[in-house]
Amino acid sequence: MSSLGHIKIVLVETSHPGNIGAVARAMKNMAMDNLCLVNPKIFPSAEATARASGADDILSSAKIYPTLQDAIADCQLVLGTSARCRTISWPELTPRECAEKVVIHEPENKVAIIFGRENSGLKNHEMDCCHYLLRIPCNQEYSSLNIAAAAQVICYELFVASGIQQTVSIGDKGEEPLATAEQMESFYGHLQEALVDIDFMHPDKSRSIMRRLRRIYNRIQLDTKELDILRGILRMSQGNKRKEKCLKE
Repeated sequence: MSSLGHIKIVLVETSHPGNIGAVARAMKNMAMDNLCLVNPKIFPSAEATARASGADDILSSAKIYPTLQDAIADCQLVLGTSARCRTISWPELTPRECAEKVVIHEPENKVAIIFGRENSGLKNHEMDCCHYLLRIPCNQEYSSLNIAAAAQVICYELFVASGIQQTVSIGDKGEEPLATAEQMESFYGHLQEALVDIDFMHPDKSRSIMRRLRRIYNRIQLDTKELDILRGILRMSQGNKRKEKCLKE
């Protein structure tokens, strides 16, 4: 069981099997694995497996219940998702508030997060089983989210709150050490010398140019390899300028 395994994602009477697969995919993206299905119209299904896109393990371990009461029987905290206003109001949580509550403040409790039918959501008697209404803030003029999209938003917030760290290597990021202050000062001296050599600035003027260039490069935080490349460009520029002067003479 994952560190978020105490949280059930409960789908009630899902009519389209593809949505079950898409929710399973959203869950696996966010390191969640406890999927519960209440009286799904079609399951198992090849379409659910296709939409899961590799999250087959989530589907194969999904528990199927005849009623919502059975699915949430062992849970101490139950949250129902809804975009509709209700005649009787419930205490409301946003996905971020939900994540803080169930992951940070009450990690010892078993939690059910319930998603209703695609066309009508949760019925009032099903909301009566819930301690909180979970609502995703969105455009009030178009507030209906696909069930998988809604699950993705909520699972993401739970994942972030859990603090699960995933090491991701992107290209050569981090392979070269950042340049030291001493190396940067040497670079700035070289840069000023080169700018004077190529007649871009006068040696006794344009101090503001060097200050602005320092701000640019300090903001970037160059690594040693990047610094070597820039200094190579400066040397080449200086060499070409000297050749031009020699030819003119």
